[in-house]
Amino acid sequence: MLQSAISELTTFRWDLADELEHLARHGFDRLSLWRTKLSDLGVEQARMLLRQAGMRVSSLQWAGGFTGGDGRSFRESVDDALEAIETAAELDADVLVVHSGCRGGHTRSHAHRLLADALDVLAPEAFSRGVTLAIKPMHPGAAAGCDFLTDLGHAARWVRRFDHPAVRLSVDLWQFGHDPALPTLLGDLVPLTAVVQVADSHGLPSPDRERLPPGQGTLRLGLLVTSLIEHGYAGDFEFELVGEAVESLGYDQVLGQARLAADAWSQIGRAHV
Repeated sequence: MLQSAISELTTFRWDLADELEHLARHGFDRLSLWRTKLSDLGVEQARMLLRQAGMRVSSLQWAGGFTGGDGRSFRESVDDALEAIETAAELDADVLVVHSGCRGGHTRSHAHRLLADALDVLAPEAFSRGVTLAIKPMHPGAAAGCDFLTDLGHAARWVRRFDHPAVRLSVDLWQFGHDPALPTLLGDLVPLTAVVQVADSHGLPSPDRERLPPGQGTLRLGLLVTSLIEHGYAGDFEFELVGEAVESLGYDQVLGQARLAADAWSQIGRAHV
């Protein structure tokens, strides 16, 4: 059975109570929480609402920026990530999505060292709290200010070399689904992948490119999702759909389209089991 979730970035203007009501109506029992929205509500209130609704947290987004590109010091970014790990544990979120930070003025080797130094601190703490840190690489066309890890294969090799059970990957099909070589990489990626984000697209990723509902772009999402299942991926698929098309359609219609796609992919996946 395909485990599908909705990112709070999809339902940007709804508060958590509205999200929980509408997600349940569309048959979703998993939600990816965004820390910015969570800070407005508070962890205790969010935990109460989630438990009352029987909703599971697929991931918490996000922590990172260890290279200082967002104006914070290395220590401030690490402390913030430690706080995020604590929040994830309090909300029973198995996964915390982590962005490396942009390269900025650093050499590539120094940027890698800063990420490793941060994870040397964070990984043991995450492991002790039952939280997986999912490093999220981004396509170079969309990574400005967020990530120096802009190649999915390279990021996978980095995670493999770091070799800690609490450090895995977040694989975003919107970022890398256009790559014709991706299907051949999935067998190697699946053991390293903690969570998968899903959105359709017309063209390569860029800062102004919309994250479309499945079927409204040109990505072969069904093929990629079912291939991940065939290779043994059993984690969550998070629909993260953002842009003018989503706002124009309305969140309820977008959730309905996501539900239809998830059901269709689930049926295909069962046929291959």
